Amino acid sequence: MTTPAADSQWLNPPLFEVQQAVARALAEDLAPLGDLTSALLPAKLGEARLVARVPGRLAGTMCVTETFAQLDAEVQVAWGVDEGDQISAGQQLAVVRGPFSSILTGERTALNFLGHLSGIATLTAAFVEAAAVGGSAQVWDTRKTIPGLRSLAKAAVRAGGGRNHRGNLSDWMLIKDNHLGSVGIASAIALGKDRWPARTVHVECDRMEQCIEALEAGADAILLDNMSPEEVMACVAAAEIRQGGQQRRTLLEVSGGITLENIASYSGTGVDMISVGAITNSAPVIDLGLDLL
Repeated sequence: MTTPAADSQWLNPPLFEVQQAVARALAEDLAPLGDLTSALLPAKLGEARLVARVPGRLAGTMCVTETFAQLDAEVQVAWGVDEGDQISAGQQLAVVRGPFSSILTGERTALNFLGHLSGIATLTAAFVEAAAVGGSAQVWDTRKTIPGLRSLAKAAVRAGGGRNHRGNLSDWMLIKDNHLGSVGIASAIALGKDRWPARTVHVECDRMEQCIEALEAGADAILLDNMSPEEVMACVAAAEIRQGGQQRRTLLEVSGGITLENIASYSGTGVDMISVGAITNSAPVIDLGLDLL
């Protein structure tokens, strides 16, 4: 495997997460008797090419390498591209060498990971590009991920040029509308800062009055939910007026109903982040293939 450039290392998921996800996927495919079809093949070494059928953004290379490593130490994967690279239709991405039977056993598992994660990276890149047309807001993901694969999906978002929202419920506090049915904004912020002083206190607001209350109560971040670009712009202006003399303004996030068609309008409002659940829960799989040589 080629060594990723130093500045691309952060695009990869943690190795132990990759190892565990691949182990589960292989167990799902091989238990209890193994690959009955590939076991019919004679012992023979060969090569195969990983090829992109369509253009996109690459993610999931570690999963491919780990799939073959767990199956057979004789199988080697030589990458010609790095995580996060833009790829074109017909491009050779990697060469896989080793026993044909092992290559064929791992083919579907490897392609499932690579196609799914590259799909997330590709859709993320499209949203990032569309947002840049209107302003400088960054694209944020959400917790809308396939259970058990969150860290891999969030790494794919990074590979697509996006940024990661909180990874789980213990990362920081996000006080949403359902929470506010039992506690007020100001009291929730005060309680959160008292109990977890080093954690971010993030508050969801769906109208201007709530945004102002959260600003005045000292929220670290505010989620502006299902607002129009005009309403968002008014909230940004309110934050600037109330915190104009501070070194760092409260981070402002937009969420709800964001599409490729309207994200530029939201990016132009002056918000910092735009969160999009679709990049992880609705990304189409990228068509990639393994061609035997």
